Amino acid sequence: MWSGRSSFTSLVVGVFVVYVVHTCWVMYGIVYTRPCSGDANCIQPYLARRPKLQLSVYTTTRSHLGAENNIDLVLNVEDFDVESKFERTVNVSVPKKTRNNGTLYAYIFLHHAGVLPWHDGKQVHLVSPLTTYMVPKPEEINLLTGESDTQQIEAEKKPTSALDEPVSHWRPRLALNVMADNFVFDGSSLPADVHRYMKMIQLGKTVHYLPILFIDQLSNRVKDLMVINRSTTELPLTVSYDKVSLGRLRFWIHMQDAVYSLQQFGFSEKDADEVKGIFVDTNLYFLALTFFVAAFHLLFDFLAFKNDISFWKKKKSMIGMSTKAVLWRCFSTVVIFLFLLDEQTSLLVLVPAGVGAAIELWKVKKALKMTIFWRGLMPEFQFGTYSESERKTEEYDTQAMKYLSYLLYPLCVGGAVYSLLNIKYKSWYSWLINSFVNGVYAFGFLFMLPQLFVNYKAFNTFIDDVFAFIITMPTSHRLACFRDDVVFLVYLYQRWLYPVDKRRVNEFGESYEEKATRAPHTD
Repeated sequence: MWSGRSSFTSLVVGVFVVYVVHTCWVMYGIVYTRPCSGDANCIQPYLARRPKLQLSVYTTTRSHLGAENNIDLVLNVEDFDVESKFERTVNVSVPKKTRNNGTLYAYIFLHHAGVLPWHDGKQVHLVSPLTTYMVPKPEEINLLTGESDTQQIEAEKKPTSALDEPVSHWRPRLALNVMADNFVFDGSSLPADVHRYMKMIQLGKTVHYLPILFIDQLSNRVKDLMVINRSTTELPLTVSYDKVSLGRLRFWIHMQDAVYSLQQFGFSEKDADEVKGIFVDTNLYFLALTFFVAAFHLLFDFLAFKNDISFWKKKKSMIGMSTKAVLWRCFSTVVIFLFLLDEQTSLLVLVPAGVGAAIELWKVKKALKMTIFWRGLMPEFQFGTYSESERKTEEYDTQAMKYLSYLLYPLCVGGAVYSLLNIKYKSWYSWLINSFVNGVYAFGFLFMLPQLFVNYKAFNTFIDDVFAFIITMPTSHRLACFRDDVVFLVYLYQRWLYPVDKRRVNEFGESYEEKATRAPHTD
């Protein structure tokens, strides 16, 4: 049985290593592009000719621009320098159609200076929606007074059922990039990801590609979205620009395609936003660290679940285990899952929490069955001489919990009352589940000590710490990830404070020092 489980674990770890190596190889193929080695079939950069360029941003309610009618110019950058980054904020007029839950588009043109975009044959342009549809976030109020931070006038006019319908939200950021590398592409092996952003022209006998314009959609975060109501006539738009290298451009294209694929598979805007948050404002080295941390986190989660299930499948009785502790772990895990669900946490955090809650419910069911069976079959089994030491241990644990509860109970109750008076919640359920989860996090210290080095938790402890800073999650859940670090540090301090006495005699009448210095037996 042990060899079977060991081989299965080795297989899982082996597959994981192969996956990591394959991913690294694929990433290398993305960031590195082989340049053209000869003169034949090479595509030259048009930017190498140093043309005078102009950047123009227009807005319209139409997704296809047929002429220059019914469009508004919101930003015009003359003498545009590809190498110089900038950030400008402009006010955009919101048309009536957009205020009535419609869409507004931005047309970004990069063209020759002094020439209108639609009269320039060498212009490049992209289209990006400035609005998106989302269900408005529920308003948080003080449960006792009914006061809120903001009064949603439009929401008050709508029936309750309409509040669950998606409405138009404003994207206040428009991040633009131009590939500034004077890279010479091989026409016979153009990367497919960049090819769809390229526009080629023939100049004499040489083929050139026009400046590659790119819109960074990953910078649009859910937390920055603004609800558009009927009274909104103008909204701010921050247009930022920075050059980008070819390797980073290809990587960004693949990441945006991955986020789009998640949305096509049913991920909501908020779920996709959590993935965006991993890539925004980070460099490639930190992204690589993020990948390895997330991968190892999933691996250790899987191994922990597998080890836990294997252990409980072998259990035939509750000897050496406390039913009360099992019930508490089940209750705390379910409460944490409900709290994360109420906070609409990332699926990267929610799914493992849900799997853990399901496993804990299964363990409670099996523990109750075993307890009822053994008490009915052998009543004296629970109170025999075998459990004498276990009863003493339980008495010590109960006594320690008793004294600690004198501090924790008032803190938990006081924290719940304080949050009710001073913090705003969506509903009474949100306040109740928040109060419960704060108590669970506090009392979790009492039950986690024996489990620190079980089920791969010694490694998962530090992986969780890094994961807590990378993935968006509630602050209380993030802080709870460091509970086992405190326990681990206390354990190390105790090991240093109370070292092993090598002169102490064991149950065989021997000590470590005597065994080390004992001469070998001679016949």
